[in-house]
Amino acid sequence: MGTLLIYGATGYTGRMAAERAKVLGLNFEIAGRDAEPLKALSIQLGVPYRVFTLNERPERYLDSISVLLNFAGPFAQTAEALMNACINAGVDYLDITAEINVYRFAERLGAEAAKSDVMLLPGVGWDVATTDSLAVHVAARVAKPHALSIALQVPGSMSRGSAKSVSEIIGAGPLSRVDGELVSTPETQPRDFDFGDGPVLCAPLPFGDLVTAWHSTGIANIAMYVHISGEAFPEGDLAQLADGPDVAHRDAHKARAVAEVVGAYGEMARSRIETVNGYSFTPVAAVEAARRVMEGERQAGFETAARLFGGGFAETIAGTTITDEAVV
Repeated sequence: MGTLLIYGATGYTGRMAAERAKVLGLNFEIAGRDAEPLKALSIQLGVPYRVFTLNERPERYLDSISVLLNFAGPFAQTAEALMNACINAGVDYLDITAEINVYRFAERLGAEAAKSDVMLLPGVGWDVATTDSLAVHVAARVAKPHALSIALQVPGSMSRGSAKSVSEIIGAGPLSRVDGELVSTPETQPRDFDFGDGPVLCAPLPFGDLVTAWHSTGIANIAMYVHISGEAFPEGDLAQLADGPDVAHRDAHKARAVAEVVGAYGEMARSRIETVNGYSFTPVAAVEAARRVMEGERQAGFETAARLFGGGFAETIAGTTITDEAVV
């Protein structure tokens, strides 16, 4: 079955993933750049640990590893080095990012990864694995799907890592997919979506879905929106934020998204996905994806969760449901 390496294992979500991998009895190790917290976690879980930064040939630290699962964000600072290291070491790469530039980089590396029989699979958490499943589901509801809109609701407070990642997403600029190409679309306006409690205004924001939904559905025109409910996006020094919300806070805020597709003949279908809080969903889904890859569900090159595991992947995670609205 090989060995899983969880990089960034002492972070907020990485720690939950390591604990999940232990519960499942996976053969895994933990890694990161800081020795003391890694040592403490390795003692707690009874697993080996590796200490390395990404400045010098991280592939040297990937011997005997078959799958690397990256939780170290913002991923703009870690994914490129780890993807290249995985290609050099013959290790499959997974992460949980929604940062679109990481997906664009993984696309560009896809052919090189395929030559080395390595898979690059970013986005195995919330978001993007959930919305990838949702996009595949709703696309199947109309003939000749032509345009897809996805709206993500971010409930409650953000973790420090998520806030930094959203800053990277905002920094990518206003993007949409038009006729199969990612283009700057500053003219895109906010619009209302209903996540189940009535319409709320959602702002355009280029999450990784602009890449994954294109590969998973083949739809050439895709727009992405987000509604941040509860607390506004944090301002100031993001490094001063808390690691992340506690269990009670997570339990009080479910994660939801809406996708609507318009067919070539004008018909429109809309579906909604709801699951446990994104911070609760992500470690479970990410470890499940890694487990399946370790057991042989893989395809060399750049992949998406829905294309690799099927459109029902998100619904295999407890507490996740998709609800359809009527086709109009």
